[in-house]
Amino acid sequence: MANKKNKQKTPQQQQYEQLEKKFETKRPVFKNCLKAFFVGGLICTIGQVISYFYIYFFHFTEQTSGNPTSATVIFFSMLLTGFGIYDRLGQFAGAGSAVPVSGFGNSIISAAIEHRTEGFVLGVGGNIFKLAGSVILFGVFSAFVVALIKTIIIELGGL
Repeated sequence: MANKKNKQKTPQQQQYEQLEKKFETKRPVFKNCLKAFFVGGLICTIGQVISYFYIYFFHFTEQTSGNPTSATVIFFSMLLTGFGIYDRLGQFAGAGSAVPVSGFGNSIISAAIEHRTEGFVLGVGGNIFKLAGSVILFGVFSAFVVALIKTIIIELGGL
């Protein structure tokens, strides 16, 4: 089977490719990476501040402050999505706003907002985890596999 790259192109195809390259907009990759890095870092810094808040005011330990911190960041990202602020942040930062746990909250509430006109049960309830469902599924499965491997290693006397 012949590879497409090895296939000879017609003069029209070559001319079209040259024209396409001439009008193609150059993407500012380095600038986009910097924006994603700094916005993602800012979101994580805010999460760290929230974690210290739980430790200082509610006497959590570093180990126990993680769950309420994640829930708080998810809540605030959902709130900001509802007000339309997080979408603008996502347009600016790209993956920088999607990678932290705040992107999870954004994906859940965005699906709910999109399908609210179809009703609460079939619209919101049926579609709320459309984007986040795969994240939850593979997260739970991965945690199970890691726990299984750890249990086997402990039972064999490895740890």
